[in-house]
Amino acid sequence: MQNNQKNEGHAKRNLRFLPYLGLIFALPLLLIPFGTDQVPMIGPIRLEFILFGLTLIGVALFHKETMFVALTGLASILMMKLIYTADFSFYVHFIGDTHHEGEWRTLLNLLGLLFGFAILAKYFEESKVPEKLPDILPNDWKGGLVLLFAIMVLSSFLDNIAAAMIGGTIALVVFKGKVHIGYLAAIVAASNAGGAGSVVGDTTTTLMWIDGVSPLDVTHAFVASIASFVIFGFFGSIQQHKYQPIIKDAPTGIKIDGVRIMIVALILIGAILTNYFLDFPALGVWIGILIGAMLRPAPWEELKNAWMGTIFLLSLVTCASLMPVEELPAASWQSAFALGFVSAVFDNIPLTKLCLEQGGYDWGVLAYTVGFGGSMIWFGSSAGVALSNKFPETRSVFSYVKHGWHVTVAYIVGFFIMLGIVGWHPHAPHKKTAAVEHTEATIHVD
Repeated sequence: MQNNQKNEGHAKRNLRFLPYLGLIFALPLLLIPFGTDQVPMIGPIRLEFILFGLTLIGVALFHKETMFVALTGLASILMMKLIYTADFSFYVHFIGDTHHEGEWRTLLNLLGLLFGFAILAKYFEESKVPEKLPDILPNDWKGGLVLLFAIMVLSSFLDNIAAAMIGGTIALVVFKGKVHIGYLAAIVAASNAGGAGSVVGDTTTTLMWIDGVSPLDVTHAFVASIASFVIFGFFGSIQQHKYQPIIKDAPTGIKIDGVRIMIVALILIGAILTNYFLDFPALGVWIGILIGAMLRPAPWEELKNAWMGTIFLLSLVTCASLMPVEELPAASWQSAFALGFVSAVFDNIPLTKLCLEQGGYDWGVLAYTVGFGGSMIWFGSSAGVALSNKFPETRSVFSYVKHGWHVTVAYIVGFFIMLGIVGWHPHAPHKKTAAVEHTEATIHVD
């Protein structure tokens, strides 16, 4: 009760600062005269990046009010675009046209996945399977390590959001509701590490596959993922064991609900199938949920717990999509390494799209950096945001980085181990190569 009152007090105090935060966002807009034909700049930096930077700073400072901060930042960036950028079209950016693919598909898919997997996690919790796992998992710190490894394996063929949510649900039960923030960072890292080398395990690798990259060209990302797991898995598990050891034995008399397990499987299968055939896993998730609701009451109350985090992520992804990043530095292992840190604060979906258009990357190296790199900060990946809906304490950037330091170390070590073992083997821009082959074939036929 006292904790709830304390949290409410913090929230009220933070809300008092939000009008001042809005004023800070508005000031850059007022510093530049209206009607200018040039791109607004403050010094050498474009105004969009300044507003986006203020948004990220606001998220770090007001971690209890991240949704309001992200919405304020989005509103200021949209206002700036509409006032100062003559060729900006709200409709074209979000809906698209013949020359531009709108953002609606990405945003709708994220919306469906975040809400859908929140329901899936509750179904899984109510199935009583997590309560039986102490009989299977080791009784010491290695129990936490095995759970992290299972999450990593699970995310190699499932969406990383689902893997993180299932892992978080299990951790909540086997650690008696006390999960260390460093271990939560490790759960996010495990879910992203597993998807890095699989074209069905992460949105970024799926984008590569759809764009024409061979699934075999990203598999060597697993070299870095496994190396990084040794670090974040060990330290995260030790942190958790010292904070709250795993339950040694499952309570007696637990009866597993097979129907709820079947519903969980149905949702996951639906996500895999619609991701493979339609590039829209959220559709399969909700088909599975609606069918499952006819067999067991759906836990719709979970939507209330997930809506703030969902709106936050959608706002942040939209902000990132509005950034004028038409080009990146030349493709090299150094730029790929740097993109991992960028993806911790900048949505990795537009980054991946830009890299695909530019070409010349080693796709496995890039898959690891933009996929795993987002684990270093809680809002750097959709898996981290989804997990924060269940564990709000992760929303403190300072606490997450302080206690999840091993994730950053793991990213760096994993990258250089992969570089040393596999090397850097850039691929020719596959779109241009395909176009050349098509032209040559046409000339040959003629």
